[in-house]
Amino acid sequence: MLNTKMIGNRIAEARKKINVSQAQLAGFLFISPQAVGKWERGESMPDITTFNRLSEILGVDLNYFSENFQSAGETVSKMPTDGIGDIDQTAEEVSDLSRSQERQLPINLTAVNLEESDFAGVILHKGKFKASPLRKADFTGADLTGTLFEVSNAREANFDGANLTDCIFSITDLAEASFRKSILIGTDFNKSLMAGTKFADVALIFAKLTMTDLRKTIFKNCIFNGVDFKYSDLRGMRFEGHTFIGVQFDKSALDNVSFTGATLRDVSFRLPFSVTNKSYRAFKTVCFDGAIMDKLTYARLKGLWVVDLSKVTII
Repeated sequence: MLNTKMIGNRIAEARKKINVSQAQLAGFLFISPQAVGKWERGESMPDITTFNRLSEILGVDLNYFSENFQSAGETVSKMPTDGIGDIDQTAEEVSDLSRSQERQLPINLTAVNLEESDFAGVILHKGKFKASPLRKADFTGADLTGTLFEVSNAREANFDGANLTDCIFSITDLAEASFRKSILIGTDFNKSLMAGTKFADVALIFAKLTMTDLRKTIFKNCIFNGVDFKYSDLRGMRFEGHTFIGVQFDKSALDNVSFTGATLRDVSFRLPFSVTNKSYRAFKTVCFDGAIMDKLTYARLKGLWVVDLSKVTII
């Protein structure tokens, strides 16, 4: 029988090690903060599938939760010894390095407190920010191609004008962050918090938004080209006037979404459930009034039977 008290202590220890609150951890797991509190008090414990995600978020092996695990403290957020600099490397040093014409080696900024740091204009390819506090950090105009942001708090961070090609934002808090005129090619947002996150005057090209709550995300004057929305919550979103090209809405919640006046070319919709009355009733609330779409998109939507296409223009 598993020791719930021991598991709760291990969860609390690892959570504090990466400077994540109970509420933030709950958000990453899409559960209530009260549930996390019960785990840490030993009143209940996660199920097996949640343990897998929990180990990813906390940066620990599954064995960390076993009673035979000897050294829990050494498994969380270790700083590698083969990177450039050490854990107290400053943002200024990173900036100076980025301006060098010499070959840049990978920079790992794991578990470094970088809140309100100035990274504006830096060049950091294939960098790594894991379990790093980045609240209000300034990445304006930075070239961050291929950089990983994982289990980090980047609330209110500024990515305006940044090159985020092939970047990954995984289990990262991006609430109130700004992506105005950012380059978002092949950018991957997954399992991240995006309440109040602002995308303005951007083209999302071959980007992925997976298992992410987008209900309070702000998209203004955006083009979606080759974007995949997968298992994401889009309920109530207003995509009025936006352009969608080669976009897939794969098993995402679309209740009361508005595409009024939007342009849709080669767009597909895969309902989040099997053919059930519930999924069809939900999709029936999607509005396409005044939308412009190609024949393929129109045919796909018509095949779902339930949506009103009487006010769309076919091109």
